[in-house]
Amino acid sequence: MRRLAPLLIAASLTAAVLAPVAATADRMWIGFHDDPMLRFESTRQTEMDAARSASGARIVRTLVTWATVSPTRPANAADPFDPAYKFDDLDELVRNAQVRGMEVLITLWGTPKWANGDKTPNVLPTNVADFGTFARAVASRYSGRYGGLPFVRFFGIWNESNLNQFLSPQFDAQGNIVSARAYATLAAAGYAGIKAGNAKAQVAIGETSARGRSKKVAGQSDTVAPGKFAELVAKANKRLKFDAWAHHPYPAPVSMKPTQKVKWPNVSLSSLGQFGPSLDTWFGRKNVPIWITEYGQETKPGEPGGVSESTQAVYIPQAIAIAAKDPRVQMFVWFVLRDSAGSPWQSGLYRPDGAPKPGQVTFARAAKSLDATNGKLTVKAGTRNPLVTLFVREFCENNPAGTPVGTTSRTYLGSKLVQVDQVQVPLGIDCTATLRLAGLTVAKGKTYTAKVQANTLNSGILERTLTIVAR
Repeated sequence: MRRLAPLLIAASLTAAVLAPVAATADRMWIGFHDDPMLRFESTRQTEMDAARSASGARIVRTLVTWATVSPTRPANAADPFDPAYKFDDLDELVRNAQVRGMEVLITLWGTPKWANGDKTPNVLPTNVADFGTFARAVASRYSGRYGGLPFVRFFGIWNESNLNQFLSPQFDAQGNIVSARAYATLAAAGYAGIKAGNAKAQVAIGETSARGRSKKVAGQSDTVAPGKFAELVAKANKRLKFDAWAHHPYPAPVSMKPTQKVKWPNVSLSSLGQFGPSLDTWFGRKNVPIWITEYGQETKPGEPGGVSESTQAVYIPQAIAIAAKDPRVQMFVWFVLRDSAGSPWQSGLYRPDGAPKPGQVTFARAAKSLDATNGKLTVKAGTRNPLVTLFVREFCENNPAGTPVGTTSRTYLGSKLVQVDQVQVPLGIDCTATLRLAGLTVAKGKTYTAKVQANTLNSGILERTLTIVAR
């Protein structure tokens, strides 16, 4: 029997979500949203390789349109295998991501005609329970309980819900904002459905666009400023359950810098320091996490009003650094991977012919330094045998939950080796493994580096490096 080897450590997702205590985010899930290239094009396998191996992505976001997945009413909508559902392309995407060690964020949106009285996808269902049941089916399908269908860790509810393009109406006939209350009801149903299907899933609400207005403007599409929208969602349901608020802080116009200042309640990257505490106040919570689930910087000549490719290369690490400076921000998704005819945006790191832009290198460098699978964990001084969670996504590709994972951990204080241990732990259904660093007692004010190797009988060795800070 081959000896079970070690794994390198990543900070516990629960710790990161519930108690961000560091001065900066330090680690983030960084990746791409590019459905045309990563999900639908014939070259999607090659594009996935470019996202992960060349550009350092650890997450892929995809938009799952309810109306497309379920064009007709299922006989049993809660059944993830009801024949009315069309999941083939999504199944392939999550498998392609898993084999490359990447997580997936599924954003659900888009009502089918059978659920909203033959209206367009941006009109919410007549009965929000229908959306909740759909959300449950999707989350259940990717709960890790079914062979060949990977566990999906992250979900978002609706897309840019403060824009009429995605949620209508935004205002009533008297000009009052009505979208926020409607969305609060939808989000509650979606959250409950996702958690019922996959209790370990993390769910973001909002998915708000960077800018909008607080009143109707004749001749212009109805929008609500994201800060006002979030405030009114909280007013509609202060006890609304969610794990993070998702936001898209694009610069506007597209040539603006990541440091762009905007008038509140619009929310750019530079507004995060105000937006986060405001979310705390509105929802009566502490340290509400933020996921940046879309951001991009368009380039010339594809976008005449964009920036040069060399300027994009400078702006990319600036944008990521601004996000990482905020301890609430746990995710940064770039839109898109590659410029293509299938996308209206020219913010890719690759040109249409596949040649990399200069920004591909700067993105990859930033992504590597913040890799969430090599996490940072803050623990109380004096803690003995600290418990850590290992993200071992690749092992789920050919190992069922419960498979023994062999680990070897070596922990250093500076260059001094202070802990060594070998232990087997079970592979979790969520593609993680929890491990105690046996023999380590952390001292106040000290920072430790744990290097862990791990493998199963059917998998090669994974290595992770975890930073442990004692306070």
